[in-house]
Amino acid sequence: MNTIGVLTSGGDSPGMNSAIRSVVRACAHYDKKCIGIVRGYSGLIENNTKVLNTRSVRGIINRGGTFLYSARCEEFKSVGGRKKAFKNLKDAGIDGLIVIGGDGSFTGALKLEEEFNFPVVGIPGTIDNDLFGTSHTLGYDTALNTVMEAIDKIRDTAISHHRLFFVEVMGADAGYIALNSGLAIGAQEILIPEVNMSFDNLINSLKKSKTAGKTSSIIVVAEGDKTGKNVFELASKIEETLPKYETRVSVLGHIQRGGTPSCFDRVLGTQLGVKAVESLIDGKHGSMVGIQNGKIVFTPLSKALKGKTKINKELLRISRIMNT
Repeated sequence: MNTIGVLTSGGDSPGMNSAIRSVVRACAHYDKKCIGIVRGYSGLIENNTKVLNTRSVRGIINRGGTFLYSARCEEFKSVGGRKKAFKNLKDAGIDGLIVIGGDGSFTGALKLEEEFNFPVVGIPGTIDNDLFGTSHTLGYDTALNTVMEAIDKIRDTAISHHRLFFVEVMGADAGYIALNSGLAIGAQEILIPEVNMSFDNLINSLKKSKTAGKTSSIIVVAEGDKTGKNVFELASKIEETLPKYETRVSVLGHIQRGGTPSCFDRVLGTQLGVKAVESLIDGKHGSMVGIQNGKIVFTPLSKALKGKTKINKELLRISRIMNT
């Protein structure tokens, strides 16, 4: 293992730059050459690469996004596209690849392992926190803080105008961001895909809140929740059913994916980057490096993709106690 490649793929997340920096510096420490692939799998197919050294990654640890850029690549989903990518890996002299991204990125990484027996190690980079085998993915902690700060500001106007705000947050089909940020900001209700809250139960909760004298409320909604067709339809239906409520909807959107990474994400990215490099050097690959109970662990890529993460329903129970 003389040359290690690194790429970021799929949606960006804060902390990716920390991981890239760590990979490059770990390669330098172990006297290995590091090649960065620009724009993910697209860059791999287009042979868009550059040699990275310790000076290449100076000043990026505090930056959001990804220094290597990212892209979604339809061509890589085809056998022909992957053959082209593999050829370019070999032509560039790359002996092993580190892929930083989410489930789509890891699906591609697994294809390289299975079809070409090419050594790959994955680093979980997604704000959704929906990969099995790690308690935290890169960017999740930063996204939580971004959401919390945004909703704290929304609360000011909710209180000023006696309004009910529905705030939609990201997370794909997982409710981690909604659940934890909702508890942190004292949401009236938290709607997540993993737990079906009926419309009637939501109405009863809001009636109870109004009876208790509450003049404003915030409901945090995960983008994958199915209580309504969408958050706008849900808010409209609530206003029709409970005319005393004046509702507003705020979709936080891509603000959650940007911004300066938190201390936690910078440290996590640094840890995972070093371990990914060491794993390839030791001849261990086909896995994702993550963190569980404060310890670095490895999970087979196939298991990271197929395994089911479990939401902490105890937090949901506690949030409802807080609304008493």
